[in-house]
Amino acid sequence: MENLVLSPHLDRLIDLALEEDLGPGDVTTQALVPPELQGEAHIRAKAALVVAGLPVAARVFRKLDAGLVFAAAVADGQTVAEGQILARLTGPVASILTGERVALNFLQRLSGIATFTRAMVAQVGGETALVDTRKTTPGWRVLEKYAVRLGGGRNHRLGLYDGVLIKNNHLTAVGSISEAVRQAKATVHHLLRIEVEVTDLNGLAEALNAGADLILLDNLDDAALRQAVELTRGRAILEASGSMTAERLPQVAATGVNLISMGALTHSAPAVDIHLRLIKVWR
Repeated sequence: MENLVLSPHLDRLIDLALEEDLGPGDVTTQALVPPELQGEAHIRAKAALVVAGLPVAARVFRKLDAGLVFAAAVADGQTVAEGQILARLTGPVASILTGERVALNFLQRLSGIATFTRAMVAQVGGETALVDTRKTTPGWRVLEKYAVRLGGGRNHRLGLYDGVLIKNNHLTAVGSISEAVRQAKATVHHLLRIEVEVTDLNGLAEALNAGADLILLDNLDDAALRQAVELTRGRAILEASGSMTAERLPQVAATGVNLISMGALTHSAPAVDIHLRLIKVWR
């Protein structure tokens, strides 16, 4: 099971979300709920989904009030049914209500990505891996890529620093695929792999001859993808990209490419419906 490391970066993101929502104070809760009132609340799925983000939700409440007890009823990555309890909260009612929206925003967004990814992975099947991209919500990349993994997908680069990807604008700046690969090999750390984006089979041949480790086949049709697999004969890892939909994924996977990248996993996954309900209160 995936473990999410609650890093200082994630703490800053949670702090920013709380600051955005809370501002100088929760005026409604302050007006209506006495600070001594205690209660229990349940977080439930309102549809079948893949859970992602429970540690983040727990951290939201913990930051608001160390006296709150957040007890997860399921694990991140688990598929749950409509109506299933995801977590139970006990403690000051005011703190539960103040943290509700921020915690649910994280849970709904991340569980949406995990749920959507799980469905897309099922469309791919076989040995081809479905990978994400850097098309993520600013500041949320670590979380959104974590959710992709929970859904059964794999992560592409986390950022610009952990892999060389020579794209069309780099090629325009440098002049050719061969020269770009040569410069990259001469400059970057020997443990970093080099990937080149190509748009046709001539570009593929040049990238193979230059010694690229991975080749991104951008917007090639299925017939061209099959030809690319035949021409490559295992000399490089092939990644298909561009205009990927649920309907097209099985066809692309059948061409024999190693990877399919799909930006929609993070930029277009719909949030799922999760709610928090106060069950009982006491003093």
